[in-house]
Amino acid sequence: QVQLVESGGGLVQAGGSLRLSCAASGLTFSSVAMGWFRQAPGKEREFVAAISRRSQSTYYKDSVKGRFTISRDNPKNMVYLQMNSLKPEDPAIYFCAASRTSWSVVAASYASWGQGTQVTVSS
Repeated sequence: QVQLVESGGGLVQAGGSLRLSCAASGLTFSSVAMGWFRQAPGKEREFVAAISRRSQSTYYKDSVKGRFTISRDNPKNMVYLQMNSLKPEDPAIYFCAASRTSWSVVAASYASWGQGTQVTVSS
């Protein structure tokens, strides 16, 4: 059974930083591309960032480029999302997801999902 567990969410001031973590089990971690998505209340789930299976390529939603960094540590079965300069548009539940094919901006392309971690930004 594939399991993805997010952590690191919380409440931060606008302009602050958070580092989200996702621990994976039940799969060969190095064989999957990983993505981060987010969903705000009343909104569609949207792509945030993705990383290829061996960290050779990363991809970002335009609005987070230069602020967010996705990374992975394959020996530890971990993927991270470093979020800096948080803005009012960023609060949401953040989900990590795994794709056994390739990264994608489309949520349906990911077969496995975590349960999410809440990010709240205060101003």
